Amino acid sequence: MTTDPSTTTTADDAAVQCPYCGSTDTKREHPKGPSLCRSMHFCTDCQQPFERFH
Repeated sequence: MTTDPSTTTTADDAAVQCPYCGSTDTKREHPKGPSLCRSMHFCTDCQQPFERFH
């Protein structure tokens, strides 16, 4: 089984602040969002997905 090479990235995995509750207990779900300048994250505290613009 091969993985999709477009999903790998060397981007920073540091915690991102949630725009809804302000928590930094977040995780990156996918390195790419709907466009190349966005990535998908999930807040563990408020259980909300959000996008980060780079």
